[in-house]
Amino acid sequence: MALILGLESSCDETAAALVTSDRQILAHKLAGQEAAHRPYGGVVPEIAARAHVEVMSPLVEAALAEAGVTLADVDAIAATAGPGLIGGVMVGLVTAKALALASNKPLVAVNHLEGHGLSPRLTDPDLAFPYLLLLVSGGHCQLLLVEGVGAYRRLATTIDDAAGEAFDKTAKLLGLGFPGGPAVEKAAAQGNPRAVPLPRPLLGSPEPHFSFAGLKSAVARVVGLYDAEDIAASFQQAVVDCLLDRTRRALQSVDVTALVVAGGVAANGSVRVALSGLAAEHGLRFVAPPLWLCTDNAAMIGWAGAERFAAGLTDPLDFPARPRWPLDPGAEKVRGAGVKA
Repeated sequence: MALILGLESSCDETAAALVTSDRQILAHKLAGQEAAHRPYGGVVPEIAARAHVEVMSPLVEAALAEAGVTLADVDAIAATAGPGLIGGVMVGLVTAKALALASNKPLVAVNHLEGHGLSPRLTDPDLAFPYLLLLVSGGHCQLLLVEGVGAYRRLATTIDDAAGEAFDKTAKLLGLGFPGGPAVEKAAAQGNPRAVPLPRPLLGSPEPHFSFAGLKSAVARVVGLYDAEDIAASFQQAVVDCLLDRTRRALQSVDVTALVVAGGVAANGSVRVALSGLAAEHGLRFVAPPLWLCTDNAAMIGWAGAERFAAGLTDPLDFPARPRWPLDPGAEKVRGAGVKA
């Protein structure tokens, strides 16, 4: 059994966790920054990076203490090396490098997206490769064929905004507060999802990709014309319809063991219910992490580190922090995607 120390600092959550290769989470410590960013309606990278610096070391110490282990007991140290806000990514990665050097332990540089993509396997030992992954978060919206650890084939990506970004911008337009995803979901529960005519970009299109910029713009045009709760509910339904349509299309081209959703938007109840129904239509298992594992956390980084460590995948101490790091670097560029693909 391997014991992995995982560190996460890619956006506005600082976290440290001790995870074993047999799926035990011995400790998990997390410090959020919502109060610091709330006045700005979104994450301010410089504020986030400074906050990571202040709390990362104490969180590591607290996690080790909670697990009742020392650094000498750890087999490898895993940290998010990208993609993300580069200042924050550097804090976690440099901390991991220093700990690895001081303790003579291997470093595992984890792609944050792989952390999300493998996180369902942390709590579901029966989830086998290959599976279709809908990775839906604040910065990314992709459909990936997960063939194994480090083996990903991108089937679709967003050509502009991610679904989570659209949730955040909609919350800001409606004055619902920050973070936007939970705020929109809460307001949507009080609204009529058919009250506001909103577009479903690329719905039914032979193009496999996602697009949410037009939906976000449409929300901006109806603010003040309808109740905020109805706008939130209609927006959420439009996102669900788009995710279902694109995922249904992808399922036609793959042979998989399960339909899996991960990432921050995977915590949305309407999204989970809809995808569960889609999986049932295709006779597939539907797998989603527990809600707390959907948002950024160190347990998923520790688990991805454990999976990579078991496969013999470790990294040198000069591994660079990366603001952009696609899971499938060989995937064909799509219109509008730029470096985000």
